[in-house]
Amino acid sequence: MTDTTGPDKVATADEIGLSAREAAAPPPEVAPPRDAALAAPPHSASQRALPRDAASWARKVDRLEVDHRSGVRGTNVAGRRLTGPVQGFGKMWQKTYRMDAGAQITPEQAIATWREHFPEFWPKGNRFAGALTGINPGDVALLDLSIGGGVKLSTGVFVLYADAESFTLMTPQGHMFAGWITFSAEREGGTTTVQAQVLMRANDPLYEIAMTLGGHRKEDKFWAATLTALGRRLGLPDPRVQTRSTCVDSKRQWRHSRNVWHNSMVRSVLQTISAPLVGLSRLARGVKSQA
Repeated sequence: MTDTTGPDKVATADEIGLSAREAAAPPPEVAPPRDAALAAPPHSASQRALPRDAASWARKVDRLEVDHRSGVRGTNVAGRRLTGPVQGFGKMWQKTYRMDAGAQITPEQAIATWREHFPEFWPKGNRFAGALTGINPGDVALLDLSIGGGVKLSTGVFVLYADAESFTLMTPQGHMFAGWITFSAEREGGTTTVQAQVLMRANDPLYEIAMTLGGHRKEDKFWAATLTALGRRLGLPDPRVQTRSTCVDSKRQWRHSRNVWHNSMVRSVLQTISAPLVGLSRLARGVKSQA
């Protein structure tokens, strides 16, 4: 079952000064803290140079490199840059999906299970092709996401951080949203709480329209179903997921409207349509070379 609270409307960006901080922020090289996606970055050079666990952070990358993975198309990822909310177009949202995992499961057990079997918890029709060793810092996973009409949206994610109690995925150019999602578990009052928290903006105007016309609802159902599947794997008889959505910044960043050039949804549709023609062209070249 899923209990939904929200969306909540908070103070405007002008009132809280968020947009000004965003405009002055550097490109996203470091993930947000596990328990505070909106927390301010470290102020001292020593803090920036020494993260809480250096081995758990991915090295800085300029553009993503990917290897072929079976079961997914694997397009719209190679050569793309990472994008955080600063680089996105649409309204900024923070979404939190929480589940009580009970007193018998430790945070480390919950995250170990989640990392090891992450693709298995996704709703049917969606594919997550990560590294064979599981989810580790610096890995690039390829995604095929069902968008209806027999079309799969091909994109990917980058593993920015991973330790025993949390891991963070970041999105590339062309993904539905610009941002990151942090999966974590912690002990609260004798019980373990499992959480997925997203900080995101739709990447371009087309995605913003899609999110407004049902995309947010679909995303909420996706992650609620994912946590429910995790809960069942952990042995919970009736997993209950609480969903909370907060609009952090209601302004759209029109200076990033040209992100539409990288739109993976448009490119995936074109790739699906052109696939038969590409196949015929290759066949014709093969026949001609044998003649």
